[in-house]
Amino acid sequence: MADVRIRERWDFRVPREANDLVRDAAAATDRSLTEFVVQAATGEAERVLADRTRFSLDERRWEQFSELLERSPQENPGLAKLFARPDVFE
Repeated sequence: MADVRIRERWDFRVPREANDLVRDAAAATDRSLTEFVVQAATGEAERVLADRTRFSLDERRWEQFSELLERSPQENPGLAKLFARPDVFE
C-alpha cells in the first residue's frame, strides 16, 4: 500500500527581516525552510499547550500534592460568606 500523507498548506506573509533570519537559520541547520518552520512552530505550540494541560512535580512535591488532594474538605467561613452574597449579575 502506498504511503499516503495528508498535508496542509500554510500561506502567510512575513517581514523581510524575519524571512532572512529564518532562512539563514534553516540553512545553518541543514534543514529546509519548511522543516525549520514546522519544527519551531510545533515546539512552541507544545510548550504553550503543556502549560495548560500538564505539570510535573518532583517526588517530594508530588507527595505534598497527593496529600492535599486526599485531605478532607475544611470549613472556610470567608468563602461561605462570599457565596452567600447576591450575584452581581442578578
